[in-house]
Amino acid sequence: MSAQSPKHNQRKKKKNIIFFHPDLGIGGAERLVVDAAVALQKLGHTVTIYTSHRDVGHCFDEARDGTLDVRVRCSPLLPPTLFSRFKILLTILRHLYLLLAIAKFSRELQSLQPDAFFVDQLSAGVPLMRHLFPDVRILFYCHFPDLMLVQGRARWWRRCWR
Repeated sequence: MSAQSPKHNQRKKKKNIIFFHPDLGIGGAERLVVDAAVALQKLGHTVTIYTSHRDVGHCFDEARDGTLDVRVRCSPLLPPTLFSRFKILLTILRHLYLLLAIAKFSRELQSLQPDAFFVDQLSAGVPLMRHLFPDVRILFYCHFPDLMLVQGRARWWRRCWR
C-alpha cells in the first residue's frame, strides 16, 4: 500500500467555511447559498452563515431549523432603507458593519479559524476580508440578474454606482 500524497491529504482535511449573504430570505440566491452550505456540511465541513437580516418567518427551513449555523449581525442604526431610498448603499454599510463587528470589534470570526469565505452578492467587503485574512480563500458569487440592472445606465456615475 502506498502512502497518500500531502496534497491529497490537504484536500481531504475538513474545512471551516464562512458564508456571507446580505438578507437570508426566500429567493434564488438564498436557495443557492443554503444548498451549497448544506452540501458542504454533508461532506463534513463546518459551515457558518453570516447575514445582516433573516426573518425566521420568511426563510428556508434549513436557515431556521438549526440545520445551518446562521448568525445575524446588524447595527440598529443602519436601517435597510432610508425613506424607501438608498437600499444599495445601506446594504453595503450593513455588510461592512457585520464584517467589522465579527472581525475587529470582537474575535468571533478569528475564533472560527476560517479556511474559505463564500461571499454572495456584495463585493464591497472583499478588500477588507483580504486585508484582515490574507491567507483565507475568497469565492465571490454574483447573481446573473444583477448584470441586467446595469443595462441602459447612460450617465457615467450610474454605471459606476451599480
